[in-house]
Amino acid sequence: LAIMVDVYHELEFPLEVLQSIVKSLKPGGRVVFVEYRAEDANVPIKALHKMSEAQVRREAARVPLEWERTSKVLPWQHIVIFRKAAK
Repeated sequence: LAIMVDVYHELEFPLEVLQSIVKSLKPGGRVVFVEYRAEDANVPIKALHKMSEAQVRREAARVPLEWERTSKVLPWQHIVIFRKAAK
């Protein structure tokens, strides 16, 4: 499991970091993004520190990750969970 809490949007080389994370996971391993919701104007965070669920899913689609589910249990953030494809 790799979990990134309010960090992915800050990365200078996000694709390379995500590729490295996925490479280190076993098949079936998970990557979890916790990011402030860009879709919600009421989230009191600057826009450059937010990511929409669609953005997160586009980023994860660039590497071999399969979307598993999205949880909205947190008041300001979404939790987007992916799984590395089993070989």
